Amino acid sequence: MKREEIKVCILRVGGTNCDAETQTAFEALGVQAEVLHVNEVVKRRNLLEYDALVFPGGFSFGDYVRAGVIWAKWILAKLGKELKSFVEEGRPILGICNGFQVLVEAGFLPAFEGITPYPEAALATNYPPGYNCRWVYIKHENSGKCIFTWKIPKGRVLRMPVAHSEGRFLFPKEKERQFLERLYENDQLVFRYSDKNGDYAEGSFPINPNGSFHDIVGICNPEGTVFGLMPHPERAFYWWQQPDWTRQMLMPQCGDGKLIFESLVEYLEKKF
Repeated sequence: MKREEIKVCILRVGGTNCDAETQTAFEALGVQAEVLHVNEVVKRRNLLEYDALVFPGGFSFGDYVRAGVIWAKWILAKLGKELKSFVEEGRPILGICNGFQVLVEAGFLPAFEGITPYPEAALATNYPPGYNCRWVYIKHENSGKCIFTWKIPKGRVLRMPVAHSEGRFLFPKEKERQFLERLYENDQLVFRYSDKNGDYAEGSFPINPNGSFHDIVGICNPEGTVFGLMPHPERAFYWWQQPDWTRQMLMPQCGDGKLIFESLVEYLEKKF
């Protein structure tokens, strides 16, 4: 597929944010990106016209009940069959921050045995509690399965911003070790919180900004085509988005978030 033919759908509902920044990131790479309210997608029934789907960040429906759950249940009721077909056909889905929460609540992640009718994990209230907005370091743990990070060498440390109140990744206590082992066995673990040298946070704040189990930042499904992460790559796409760009002696050409989008676009170019 030619790059200019790739079509990305960025979904929007009340409370989402950074959809425009996400669109800008894709368009900067030469692909078509459209922001659509989910009501339009339901009306048109055209989800399968797109090559990739993005659930952006924000606070969908005010994050009432818990983060992402209302949007997850709503979209399964309205577009469940289309979404499952999207995944089964190997079309990529990216969930950023609130989008990650939606994918977990909808059973699309971690999806050890496929899409589940109930969540297998949770993104709980931060510990320490409260809204946390800061730049963090994340270490790439994937060995190549995740199509959103295949261009990033394993072990590389990236820097991106987080902005959330409910980002503490958890498994059921009685299944923590079992599910963690499956993440490693299936190469589904993608990023962990670390310091700038790559040493893991081991739960320590603020290196781990939310208390996530095993310092987990982001995971993918067993096929590597559905990926969710708490940091915002679209807010770290350009060099001038970095908080200390005026103090750096040698400025990189782009921010680390660009690697996420580039990996997806180049995958689509080769795959289809």
